[in-house]
Amino acid sequence: MPEAAVLETAPAAPSPMETGFIKELVKQWRAQDTHGTWERKSDEDLLEPYILDKEKRKTIPIIGDPDPETLWRMELYYNAIGLAIERASGIMVSPMMKMSHEGFGRQILTAGRLIVLNKQLRDVHRFGFPTMEKLAEEGEKAVAAALAMIESYPEVARYG
Repeated sequence: MPEAAVLETAPAAPSPMETGFIKELVKQWRAQDTHGTWERKSDEDLLEPYILDKEKRKTIPIIGDPDPETLWRMELYYNAIGLAIERASGIMVSPMMKMSHEGFGRQILTAGRLIVLNKQLRDVHRFGFPTMEKLAEEGEKAVAAALAMIESYPEVARYG
């Protein structure tokens, strides 16, 4: 009698909410809630403003000035990237953003004297991601690239 073939299934992809970057981003949001207003909100509900699917994106004009809430949300995003880099490398990371009122600018993250992330920003009023998976993927990709930069130039990153 032949042995029954065991069906192997591919392991399920981890939830985007389980990534190190998303966990840092949620921590950033929770830290901003000094009065407990968002205490009962789920993590997914907190991060919902980052999700701009095609329908939501269509409602935002092509040209526009970013509102303070969008700038704040973007700042939390890059702060979370910086903190994820710090946790993985043990090196303090400092964010710097220069933004025009029209939504054009630059975001950098430095570790010591090393620039580990250098992002040209445009159309900031439309800052967002099509899905939670894409938000997690882009955040993790930025963290990985920064960690690779630190590995390439550790003496510059550690020199403060």
